[in-house]
Amino acid sequence: MVAGWSGRTSSTRSVAARGARCAPKGRPDETPWGDRIFAGEVSDAYLQRADVQRGYTIVIWRGRHVAEPTGLSDDEAAAYWLEVLRVGRAIEAHLRPVKLNYDLLGNSLPHLHTHVVPRYADDPRPGWPFPFPDDEAPPIDEALYASDAGALRSLLSLAL
Repeated sequence: MVAGWSGRTSSTRSVAARGARCAPKGRPDETPWGDRIFAGEVSDAYLQRADVQRGYTIVIWRGRHVAEPTGLSDDEAAAYWLEVLRVGRAIEAHLRPVKLNYDLLGNSLPHLHTHVVPRYADDPRPGWPFPFPDDEAPPIDEALYASDAGALRSLLSLAL
């Protein structure tokens, strides 16, 4: 990471920053920002409660502290990316997006995590990076959220 990075949290990334903070210590099953849908060997995945994009999930590295994937050993990197891909495959199988974006940000929270953002044909900006909202998004419909979380947990319990 470049020395001198300010680590600011702008309003345009506040939803993403809060989501990445969903489990700063320990491995809780539920946080104010999301519910854990996957507890892997080296990562946890949290389906986000904010109605930003259906299926928006954050996968958080649970090994020693690193801010960048380049800080991982080859074995750690292989394990992390395989778990990120496992989460992505479950999202694809359940929600059938047109595309998945895998965002590695870390600008406001310097700990390795990956935003897995499903993209749909009717999303806010097809063909471009996902436009996270400037303001806090309302929570997603609870019944839909519970249904998606259950389906994703079931898929993630299988070998995809």
